[in-house]
Amino acid sequence: MILVTGASGQVGRHVAAQLRSMGADFVVSGRNPESLGPNAAYADLTDPSTLPAALAGVSKVFLYTVPEGIDGFLEAAAGVSQIVLLSSQTVVDAIPSRQPIAEMHQVVEDAIVSSGIPYTFLRPENFASNILMWGWPSMIRSDGVLRFPYPESHSDAIHEADIAAVAVKVLTSSGHEGKSYFLTGPESVTQRSQLEIIGEAVGKPVRYEELTDAEAREALKPIVPEWVMDAVVGYWAHTDGVPAPITDEVERITGVPARSFKQWAADHVADFT
Repeated sequence: MILVTGASGQVGRHVAAQLRSMGADFVVSGRNPESLGPNAAYADLTDPSTLPAALAGVSKVFLYTVPEGIDGFLEAAAGVSQIVLLSSQTVVDAIPSRQPIAEMHQVVEDAIVSSGIPYTFLRPENFASNILMWGWPSMIRSDGVLRFPYPESHSDAIHEADIAAVAVKVLTSSGHEGKSYFLTGPESVTQRSQLEIIGEAVGKPVRYEELTDAEAREALKPIVPEWVMDAVVGYWAHTDGVPAPITDEVERITGVPARSFKQWAADHVADFT
């Protein structure tokens, strides 16, 4: 049986849906199991006392990164045959502004390796859906003007369903133990291009109004902690005019090409209208 932690999250809910569609034996977990539908268990990854019940009968785990409590989780999961961790390519990138994010994921990766439990690390760089957190939907819905910095910052934006498809393939087939996969979308797209693609998807004129670095930081203050703001704004500056590296790992592992940002926008029209 497979345990899907974080089943209400961007990726976890797709992992659960895809496992359900193929008739796999799985259970989902979270702090609010009543909102997760059938086959749900309560589990708080920061509270080891909640984990044995959720892990009962489980052989494989889809795990998201939570440094707090990782040792307790690994102790409770000592009998499982594989952990598939949603990690981050930041552990490899060595971009100074993103070091706090890299360290958060590295701590969990290192703990899993040290535990001796077979693992697979999934390392996306940029979720396409991250733009939902930065206020894009409300600006596009209101007047179609995106007030944002670094319009020429590139992203390898990956559809969350593609990350899930790789996770499901790894969880339900062999040969992936001890491996790390850098997952990207099929193209490098600028933030300006992303806005234009969303405009086409929703059928609405849109315009990019560029903010300075300082203006962007002021706008993000109410949304994210300062260390996250430093990481994301620093990354946009680092990738300004620099195409993102692209891999074919999604297609190689699943046999299906990664979804384009155009497809992501079509799938998320409701978020912008």
